[in-house]
Amino acid sequence: MKIESIVTIKKELQHSSKEDLLALCLRLGRFKKENKALLTYLLFEAHDEDGYVLSVKKTLDALFESMNTDSYFYMKKTIRKILRQIRTYSRYSNKKTTEIELLLYFCERLNGISPSIHRNRMLSNLYQRQILAIQKKIKALHADLQYDYTVQLEDIEHLK
Repeated sequence: MKIESIVTIKKELQHSSKEDLLALCLRLGRFKKENKALLTYLLFEAHDEDGYVLSVKKTLDALFESMNTDSYFYMKKTIRKILRQIRTYSRYSNKKTTEIELLLYFCERLNGISPSIHRNRMLSNLYQRQILAIQKKIKALHADLQYDYTVQLEDIEHLK
C-alpha cells in the first residue's frame, strides 16, 4: 500500500461530509494511543494551554516520584522515559513556549534528584544537552519571552 502525502489527504478530506470526517476521526483514535491523546488535546485542552502545561507537570511529577534512585542505571531509564513523554506532549501543543516550559521544569526536577545526577557522567551530559536545547529554542522566541525564559534558565543552572 502506498501512503499518500498530506496534501493529497487534505484534498480528499475537503470532499468528505461531516459524518464521514467524524467517523474517520473516531476510527483513527481507536488504533493508537498517541492518536487518541492528540484528539484529547485538540478537543479538550488546546483552548487552555496553561492548564495543559500544569496537567503535564503533574504527570511528570508522578514519574519523578516513582523513580527508582537506587542505581544510576534505573534513574537513566526513567529520565529518558520522562524526556520522551515531554517530547510527545510538546508535539501535541505545537507551541514553542510549552516545550520550553516543560524542558525547564524537567531540568529543575533533575537538579532536585537525590543522588545528584551531576555525579554521573551520562546523566550530567543528558542534562547539559537539554540546557543547550532550551537555549537554542529560546533564541527563536520574541525578545520579551527570551528574557523571561533566560532568567528562569539561569535560576535553574544556579541550583546545580
